[in-house]
Amino acid sequence: MNQILKSGISVIGLGLVFLGLTAAEERFDLRVRTDFFAGFAGDQQALDRAMKLCEEELARNPANAEALVWHGSGVFFQSGQFFKAGDRAKGGEYRQRGLAEMDRAVQIAPDNLGVRIPRGAELLTASRYLPNPEMARPLIETGLADFEHTLEIQKLYFDKLGTHQRGELLIGLADGYARLGKDEQATLYFERIRAALPGTPYAANADKWLATKSLTPRESGCIGCHVAK
Repeated sequence: MNQILKSGISVIGLGLVFLGLTAAEERFDLRVRTDFFAGFAGDQQALDRAMKLCEEELARNPANAEALVWHGSGVFFQSGQFFKAGDRAKGGEYRQRGLAEMDRAVQIAPDNLGVRIPRGAELLTASRYLPNPEMARPLIETGLADFEHTLEIQKLYFDKLGTHQRGELLIGLADGYARLGKDEQATLYFERIRAALPGTPYAANADKWLATKSLTPRESGCIGCHVAK
């Protein structure tokens, strides 16, 4: 489970790149994400700081959906720590609690990309590392719903977003449908990537999937981490 969360760190960070928020809007993720990423990479003090900030914000405003989705991601990460330590009961409890918090955040603010993208990115990534396909399926389905909703919200300006922003969203959708065995939908997204992003790593990976029907976890997202324009 820790591998799941560590693999998801950069994907969540990359997802936040294409929130499409204006400078005037408050970005809660900017207050906590550095510590969360450090915490997910093994810095317990950083994780504690991030969780504490979320908890303080939620004490002031329990309806702060962005604070709640990040806190849920932290609880979900903690479940992996319990599983690794051999405490399956506690691991299961924290896993369900983390998922419930992220779900609640989406219920509070279903159109907030600062909520939909972190949950979608985390679930699509985590689902790759579950040994049981039946356990992975609901996570993939929820992640796809988050990314589809994001695409719908961004549709009027999506083509004006950068290569990285568009590529991460589209390849997440394409790969998610492929892993559900929905090759028709996956093909539509991989072909869209190839047409819209020629000459990019996204297009190269789309070409690979269209030829082989297979991608590695690295090829299905987190491309050019924090450097693409």
